Amino acid sequence: MTNAVVVGSGPNGLAAALTLAERGIKVRVLEARDTIGGGTRSSENTLPGLIHDDCSAFHPTGVASPFMQSLGLEKYGLTWLWPEIELAHPLDDGRAALLWRDVGRTAQGLGVDGAAWAKLFGRSARNFDALAEDVFRPIIHIPDHPIKLAHFGLNALLPANWSVKRLQTEEARGLFGGLSAHVFGRLDTPLSSSVGIMLGAAAHAYGWPVAKGGSRAITDAMAAKLTELGGTIETGVMITSADQVGNPDILMLNVAPDAAARILGERLPRRIRRSYKHFKFGPGAFKADFAIEGDIPWANPDVGRAGTVHLGGTFEQIAEAEAQTVRGEMPALPFTLLGQQYLADPSRSAGGFNPIYAYAHVPHGYPYDATEAITAQIERFAPGFRGQIRSTFVRNIADMEAYNPNFVGGDISSGYNNVRQITMRPRIALNPYKTGVPGVYLCSASTPPGAGVHGMSGFNAATSALGYLDKN
Repeated sequence: MTNAVVVGSGPNGLAAALTLAERGIKVRVLEARDTIGGGTRSSENTLPGLIHDDCSAFHPTGVASPFMQSLGLEKYGLTWLWPEIELAHPLDDGRAALLWRDVGRTAQGLGVDGAAWAKLFGRSARNFDALAEDVFRPIIHIPDHPIKLAHFGLNALLPANWSVKRLQTEEARGLFGGLSAHVFGRLDTPLSSSVGIMLGAAAHAYGWPVAKGGSRAITDAMAAKLTELGGTIETGVMITSADQVGNPDILMLNVAPDAAARILGERLPRRIRRSYKHFKFGPGAFKADFAIEGDIPWANPDVGRAGTVHLGGTFEQIAEAEAQTVRGEMPALPFTLLGQQYLADPSRSAGGFNPIYAYAHVPHGYPYDATEAITAQIERFAPGFRGQIRSTFVRNIADMEAYNPNFVGGDISSGYNNVRQITMRPRIALNPYKTGVPGVYLCSASTPPGAGVHGMSGFNAATSALGYLDKN
């Protein structure tokens, strides 16, 4: 019987495992930590009963992913929940931009910028399913929907600071800047609009839902389906060499490129080893979880209705903070993403206390404490927030890398989103999943289409592995 070993039980590792298992291959998943899930784990980090997502928290690409949609994970306990407002972006004077799932309602709230916003996002949102079929694949492929992909690509190619020129008001410009900041890089470089446009289109097409009970529910459901298909998962197994896994027909590595180079050692062709070792990682994420009593006292009450809140002020302030992190400088007020998942999922709260999720963009490998910077950024838009904090739990950059070794230097995107690595990650190749070692494939978020709980990196890599098996 054909057999496969998958190293790493994050969503991409499990996606690869499921794709292979559905073809009748005997699959064994090995996870170094005591619990599965990679970036989708959830924990009671502050007070008993309060559920915090340890890393990934909102899942626009997860609910929109063609692969995830195909799995029928609802049968295995996964339930998506949506907040009333998908995203809010407050400004210093109490104004706030609100992103609703409905493009028209969002446009109406943006006033004079409504038409420009609808033009920027409306077509991609309407065509999102077709667009995803192409965008969630390596850049070198024959597109299934060339006209729709070309329209998206023309917008995505632009630097974010060019795209934002279509917008006049600080509210709309800030909202676009917060979306674009998910690129974890400078906003004045080509393709820096790409992540923001994709996430905005996904928000209008599918929303930014959370998983009921915590993000761990996603990979718990995937694991349950894998077990039903006959796959096995072993935790507490650290793989440092390919010799540890024997000689499976297929080996899938849900690890960062530098880790793949260490695992494969001299088996790896020299040119590919060199590419893996030169793979670049980007700015880090410093994570803070707060247990608060009651709700956050936002200066603009509408912000308290949004599941996700981007804290960074105007587009110009966000762009400068992001440029500082890339230069290795810590901004006084870093771009911060805040999560109020309990609004959509009250099961995460307990006893009048609510879990608040936040992380700040910081320089790669930042060795210092950013808790005060995050707290100050929240307080900036919600005076009195400090007084409601009852418990705090932080993961600094070293903790983030220890939590998930794929987050090198705290980079939760598993790779810097510069021009080359957005288009060609982890190396320049027709098939970016091949390692050059027969039967061995890289399937982490360091491969196309990159970060997000969509499973597409694992699915694409496993599809490539199946092609290899069919030829041999």
